[in-house]
Amino acid sequence: MPQTHEVTNQVPPHVGHDVAADPALTEALAREGADWAAPELHELGVLAGSERAVDWGRLANENPPVLRTHDRYGHRVDEVEFHPYWHELMNVAVRHGLHAAPWQEPRPGAHVARAAKFYVWGQVEAGHSCPISMTYAAVPALRATPELADRFEPLLASRTYDFGLRTPHTKSGLIAGMSMTEKQGGSDVRANTTTAVPAPDGTYRLTGHKWFTSAPMSDLFLTLAQAPGGLSCFLLPRVLPDGTRNSLHLQRLKDKLGNKSNASAEIEYEGAHGWLVGAEGRGVATIIEMVNMTRLDCVLGGASGMRLGLVRAVHHATHRRAFGKALIDQPLMRNVLADLALESEAATAVAMRLAGATDRAVAGDADEALFRRLGLAVTKYWVCKRAPMHAAEALECFGGNGYIEDSGMPRLYREAPLSSIWEGSGNVAALDTLRAMGRAPEAVDAFFTEVERAAGADRHLDTAVAELRKQLADPAEAEFRARRLTETMALVLQASLLHRYAPPAVADAFCASRLGGDHGGAFGTLPPGVDTEAILDRARTTAL
Repeated sequence: MPQTHEVTNQVPPHVGHDVAADPALTEALAREGADWAAPELHELGVLAGSERAVDWGRLANENPPVLRTHDRYGHRVDEVEFHPYWHELMNVAVRHGLHAAPWQEPRPGAHVARAAKFYVWGQVEAGHSCPISMTYAAVPALRATPELADRFEPLLASRTYDFGLRTPHTKSGLIAGMSMTEKQGGSDVRANTTTAVPAPDGTYRLTGHKWFTSAPMSDLFLTLAQAPGGLSCFLLPRVLPDGTRNSLHLQRLKDKLGNKSNASAEIEYEGAHGWLVGAEGRGVATIIEMVNMTRLDCVLGGASGMRLGLVRAVHHATHRRAFGKALIDQPLMRNVLADLALESEAATAVAMRLAGATDRAVAGDADEALFRRLGLAVTKYWVCKRAPMHAAEALECFGGNGYIEDSGMPRLYREAPLSSIWEGSGNVAALDTLRAMGRAPEAVDAFFTEVERAAGADRHLDTAVAELRKQLADPAEAEFRARRLTETMALVLQASLLHRYAPPAVADAFCASRLGGDHGGAFGTLPPGVDTEAILDRARTTAL
């Protein structure tokens, strides 16, 4: 072979490691009360880091779902076909309880364990996380009508993945979706025009068009429609109890920027049968329980994507040489990688803290519920906003190689904006922060109680907290300033957590750069004196 074809200085595949060997994650798992789940988490992590699972994710993404509206005889079937590896991903997720399983497991830390596994397995392929998240989030909303919860919750929590359109009670496991937005309203769900007319049998008949429906292959959907008593929440099965198909028609699948392995559809209801969930006129209040749970998964998804981008960038920089030495030994590249590591670690810490708050709130802890309400709003805004910038910088660490599909980085980059759009884009999340503070002032106290557990640990943090109190006391143009306020709240929360739980090198660098003003507008602008070795050591993966 000619010498020009000799391959040198190329980076080996990043496979054969334990994705769960993530210090920020495992430390959080222990302190949030779910250390008992560590063996299963590492089992899942080894699978997630295997060449086999990496291929599952790649091929599921490269072979997106296909809509079949009719069979060859002309009968309406409204089915979505998936690549076989999509089903492998779903099967692993359900078997390990990443869906609704924690609701049937009262053990302390159940929601934390589930969050950690969601974070790890999502790094294989984020698309299938959507129906998994919807199924998890459906349960608290469904409990507004105990009869429906009793009927469907055990099947939603089942650890058996049972794909296919059949009568729900004949299946060994169910997946749930959510359908709220309409083309004229988007996030303004109160503008929905879908109607729900009561039927003599106690069900309702829904007629309308949903512009964006998550996971249209699901067995059940929670949806909003205008009933006689106002906007209400309904549960719609794809297949009715008598075995016939519900009048729920898939019009088309969306051609999305990313999230290609997952189907998202426009759906039309033509007198579709639905059960009322909660009371008439209380649709938003009922389904918000589902929204809040999926917002937690948005944060987890953003943190998961950051971790994936970081470890890939560190792996590449470790094995790639330029100008006489490894990239990771170049001072400026170390600055970039350490900066990416700080962002990733802060996102992981706050995501897992919110998972712990969820676990304790579900168990009846009112203070944790208050903290979660506000902490989730600010964190959903900030972590999800940072994810696309993080992905872009991680991709750039590869140079031109990162712009090529084979690297896997373009898929990560395309996926990154979704968590900021899903369940309320940036403005919605920032305004929800103001709404949470206005409706529950005690949530503000719970937030500061959490943040001030690190009082005195860092002068930059103390100064930022004091300034934040002044900003919140000034109501002038609060909506105009909502993004800035929310960003500051998210940063002081992350800084507090890092100072309490992360190594000093991580916490000090985070505060100096994010709160002390010693940072530029791009990643890789950390101040001199940062202990990059201590920071990067937590981002290295080791072959098994």
